Amino acid sequence: MRKANKEIKDISIIEHLLRTCHVGRLGTIGKDGYPVVKPLNFAYHNGKIYFHTALEGEKIEDIRSDNRVCFEVDLPIAYVGAVNQPCEAAYLYRSVIIKGRAVLVENTDERAMAFESLMDKYQPQGGYGPYVTEKLGLTGIVRIDVEMMSGKEDLGKGV
Repeated sequence: MRKANKEIKDISIIEHLLRTCHVGRLGTIGKDGYPVVKPLNFAYHNGKIYFHTALEGEKIEDIRSDNRVCFEVDLPIAYVGAVNQPCEAAYLYRSVIIKGRAVLVENTDERAMAFESLMDKYQPQGGYGPYVTEKLGLTGIVRIDVEMMSGKEDLGKGV
């Protein structure tokens, strides 16, 4: 990281962002060699990222072709406008970037845990009824095994 003073060193802050940010961005390597970024819902559980996906399509094809991925979340906090010159303008934020390997989860218990983690995050009040077995069979669960994770922030504490 170029500016060490912006690094989030407290892992609990990084994990809090991963538990509370609603949208993550998955970066894959497309079949044409270009990077592809897709926003998605996700859950962070036991040091891993989980998301659901169709079993066909660009995202899963990219993962099957090359399972190296990048994952990013960010929390925009505030825009600080410039007063005297444009260089004073800033955006306050926190962000996390992960590099890892994406794996299609086959284990029934891990799949169930991932589905529950997703619903606990996005609808913690419950009330969504039982899972439909036929739909579960058509839905993939992907786990990202984290190899590198870093956090960065600008909270306006200085340059």
